[in-house]
Amino acid sequence: MAAARRRIRGSVRAAWRGFVLSLAALVGSLTLLVWATLSIAAVPLGIGLLTTPGVLELVRRHANRRRLLAADWAGVRIPVPYRPFPEDLRKGFLGQMQRTRLLLKDPATWRDLRWLLVDSTAGYLVSTLAAGLVLYPLEGFVLAAGLWRVFTDDRYWYGFVPVSDQATGLAAAGLGLVLFGVGVLVNERLLRAHFLLARSVLAPTPQEELARRIDRLTETRHEAVDTAALELRRIERDLHDGAQARLVAMGMSLGAVEALIEKDPQQAKKVLAMARESSAEALAELRDLVRGIHPPVLAERGLGDAVRALALRMPFASEVGAELAGRADAAVESAAYFAVSETLTNAAKHSGADRVQVDIRHTDSALRITVIDNGRGGAVVGGGSGLSGIERRLGTFDGVMAVSSPVGGPTMVTMEIPCELS
Repeated sequence: MAAARRRIRGSVRAAWRGFVLSLAALVGSLTLLVWATLSIAAVPLGIGLLTTPGVLELVRRHANRRRLLAADWAGVRIPVPYRPFPEDLRKGFLGQMQRTRLLLKDPATWRDLRWLLVDSTAGYLVSTLAAGLVLYPLEGFVLAAGLWRVFTDDRYWYGFVPVSDQATGLAAAGLGLVLFGVGVLVNERLLRAHFLLARSVLAPTPQEELARRIDRLTETRHEAVDTAALELRRIERDLHDGAQARLVAMGMSLGAVEALIEKDPQQAKKVLAMARESSAEALAELRDLVRGIHPPVLAERGLGDAVRALALRMPFASEVGAELAGRADAAVESAAYFAVSETLTNAAKHSGADRVQVDIRHTDSALRITVIDNGRGGAVVGGGSGLSGIERRLGTFDGVMAVSSPVGGPTMVTMEIPCELS
């Protein structure tokens, strides 16, 4: 009985989501398809040079929103294969020309346009079917109930009930019951089919994906080497300025004790106490340094408990859920831990959130982490933000990150790292 109730709730939820998707396909996708077609057609006339970048940016936002819904509602991952703009992009009209040229040369742009066409036709039909299998039966039940009241109320019929109208009411109820049963069985599959259809159009070809991964790994390899060199210099500097200086001072104090222990025992005791304090401080600094390289709780208890301990130190209420059947490689766990740490730190500094949820799970041979805060939103990747650093850190392991942060919140950061659990 409980399984049947869950199935019915899932079907109704899928119907509502299908209704939302049908509106998005009919209004958003169809409108953007018309705008983008007219704008690109006007490029030779010069007008399209001004309008095409803005219209295609709206198209990409619309497609990215569908990617987020695909991951959230159906667990379908759709890659984001857009080519980045060069940093030395010009400004003014020449910049518009360059931006338009780069957008039209990007294969992902044309896949987006094909998806708009597919989404406003086949995608609309699939999502409408998912919604109609539940919403239409409700209409049938209401019609049957209304006719039944008319049939049994003498004020309407004075005891006379036409047989044809009885058959109409019963047929409407029976058809609604059958369609509702079909909806319970197939609605969630229809919703997933809608997103799989979108992925079949939006996802790059295997050759394009391989070339993109090679370029990305080449770039992130250089960044990883530079980051490792900077990290080594930081460790060397911290050792030189912190623990090493204290150990040198402690050695000098012990030398002074040797000279004072017979002449002035009381002063020797004071110097020994100072040396003991210096040793304790040096040990604490070494522990902090080691914790910054690889937290002991991460090595001992795994990613889930390490993130829980991290969240407890944050200045907001937190809820951490971890469903991991094993341990990932130490390097992957470390990258994931520090990515979550940077995300929580950004939320504490900039979002104004008072509650954060972290979900960690391993699905489809990938470690998937979602961080949601109820802050003010408006977070963007790029411009030297902390999110760019997270993206580079994940890119070293062929990982990806998606950010949804509308103004007013909430902010959802989703990270994925391909890996297997031991």
